[in-house]
Amino acid sequence: MMKKSLILAVLAGSALVSTAHAASGTLNFTGTVSADACTVSPTTKSQNIDLGRVATSDFSAIGATSGSRQISIDLTACPAAITAAAVNFTGPTHADNRKLLALSGASTAKNLGIALFEDDGVTLIPIGSTSKSQNLTTTATLTYFAKYQSTAATVTDGTAEAAADFTIVYN
Repeated sequence: MMKKSLILAVLAGSALVSTAHAASGTLNFTGTVSADACTVSPTTKSQNIDLGRVATSDFSAIGATSGSRQISIDLTACPAAITAAAVNFTGPTHADNRKLLALSGASTAKNLGIALFEDDGVTLIPIGSTSKSQNLTTTATLTYFAKYQSTAATVTDGTAEAAADFTIVYN
């Protein structure tokens, strides 16, 4: 009798349990795999950009810039199917401003990073973001600017070095 009561209690309890339904959805992926790509000219594939010697007094406020230098990336042998390209810059970001490249550990200057700008020298390209797209034919020179940018009201003098990688993004 005790067994029957226990079995009935278990069956009655299981009838009260409701079933939970999980939310669901669908992901549809599309894209194109292509062997088409431009060639980055060997003279601009790996560059040393000297931002020069600047005064700490150039940085009178957070966000002040100094030491502007042009960066050129030459593309050659672009297939006809590629009509525009942009650049994605990556590298370690500054702890106080994630849009800037962090100075390397060997640097002794403090409170500044390296900012990258579009060809107008004004529009910031945050590190990890892609520049504006530029039209191209079979060749193109993609132009950008690099500048020191302060992350505090006072900049400490010393060496300032950083490194960035770039990837060409085709449209």
